[in-house]
Amino acid sequence: MPDRTRASFTAFLADVPYFKSLDTKVYQALVAVATHYTYTEGAVLFLRDDPCPGLGVLEQGTLKGVRISLDGREQIVKVFHPGEVFCAASVFTGRPCQLTMIALEPVSVWMIPGQELLRLMERFPALMHSVVRQFAERVCGLVDLVEDLSLRTVEMRLARRLLEEATDGVIRRDRWATQTAIAARLGTVMYVINRTLRGLEEAGLISVSREALTILDPEGLRARAGMRGA
Repeated sequence: MPDRTRASFTAFLADVPYFKSLDTKVYQALVAVATHYTYTEGAVLFLRDDPCPGLGVLEQGTLKGVRISLDGREQIVKVFHPGEVFCAASVFTGRPCQLTMIALEPVSVWMIPGQELLRLMERFPALMHSVVRQFAERVCGLVDLVEDLSLRTVEMRLARRLLEEATDGVIRRDRWATQTAIAARLGTVMYVINRTLRGLEEAGLISVSREALTILDPEGLRARAGMRGA
């Protein structure tokens, strides 16, 4: 592995929430045991129930973590962006991979072997505290997902997602962010998402184009999402 590649990953780790604000020697120890991989769009990194390859750190690109039912229906549990980690639960429990991980575009990934990570957490208490804190945040996120799927309508889930993902009221549409992908993330099907988007647009709350989705009435959309303060 070229030294410049490892050097760039060392600097990158300082901005990864799992490893933020640690000493340089901790970053150097993590990089020393990490292995770099690249994958093309559509590549499957591993399947659910495969042996855990370690803690993954996404450096570039976008991944989706999915569960697939027996009838082939896909539920996107999470879309991963640069700076996020995956497979943490399997590393700490010793269980197989919990999700099938698929590249939505070309990606660059670093894998830190589970046993090496656990050894380094014992060696560096600050690393242990950082990882535990971020792991707890992830658990809270999954609890929120359960609440979304069980207690909120599709319109409420979609409105909330649009508000959370917008930057200055605009969501740029990635090439892979089709209505089918959006539906899978929200636990529904494409025609329901299409109908819901059309309803929000007809109500004057959003504007949809091929390149972007623009929020026209944030307060109205907050009301549809059932968010407090609407």
